[in-house]
Amino acid sequence: MTAGRDELVVLLGDDGRPIGTAPKATVHHSETPLHLAFSCYVFDPAGRFLLTRRALTKKTWPGVWTNSCCGHPGPGEPVEEAVQRRVRQELGTELTGIRLVLPDFRYRAIMDDGTVENELCPVYAATCPDPRALVLDPAEVAEVEWVDWAAFRRDVLVSGRDVSPWCGLQVAALDEDPRSTEDGVA
Repeated sequence: MTAGRDELVVLLGDDGRPIGTAPKATVHHSETPLHLAFSCYVFDPAGRFLLTRRALTKKTWPGVWTNSCCGHPGPGEPVEEAVQRRVRQELGTELTGIRLVLPDFRYRAIMDDGTVENELCPVYAATCPDPRALVLDPAEVAEVEWVDWAAFRRDVLVSGRDVSPWCGLQVAALDEDPRSTEDGVA
């Protein structure tokens, strides 16, 4: 896998199996093909959730509040390794206790300008052992907040807090405390 503009994403058939690759820079448009991604919800040792606001320069959903980290595994890269890699790149920290909490999450969303996200996107929860150690990549993350998960979840589900489309759907599917899901599936 290469980084930056040459980063490749894994294209998927409707059955979720890999059918090829494409440069990430060319994938997101009005006819975005189904591709592999992931989302991660990061918690600190006190149980607070790391809410992030996407950089204003992002191609999809710029400036929108969302889960802690999103990304695309490269060809042949285990998703859990991709989670660690992207968290290091975007947030400048390491994770512990990475757990798969929504293995089959899939969504399609359309921005006002017609750009489509179309992803099979397994969802993970993990712990950031030192919440003060974040080093944000400004090309990816505009700002962050450590928030109470229950209050955030209630704000999204009951009050309609504005978050990315995938985050809203994931929050609705996640347990009240995704860190404590016994079988790894909310």
